[in-house]
Amino acid sequence: MLCGGVSKARPATSETQQIADEVKPQLEEKEGKTFDVFTAVEFKTQLVAGTNYFIKVHVGNDEFMHLRVFRSLPHEDKPLSLHGYQSSKTKHDELTYF
Repeated sequence: MLCGGVSKARPATSETQQIADEVKPQLEEKEGKTFDVFTAVEFKTQLVAGTNYFIKVHVGNDEFMHLRVFRSLPHEDKPLSLHGYQSSKTKHDELTYF
């Protein structure tokens, strides 16, 4: 993958779900609510000075959210960080850079 470029969308993996689960409390705090359903559906990545993950998450009913999660370089030993999110998404909304 080209550094700085965003990959094509791929189906979520167990690693993607782990990343989503790790930032779920950050999202719940920002939204002021809890999510009983929180299933990663697909994702894109972007290599920067670390990795940005753009993750589409099913949060119940027909509701989806798009998350932007930053994973720092391994030697920095920092936790995953929710850098942004978009609510009111549908299953068919394309994951885009935000």
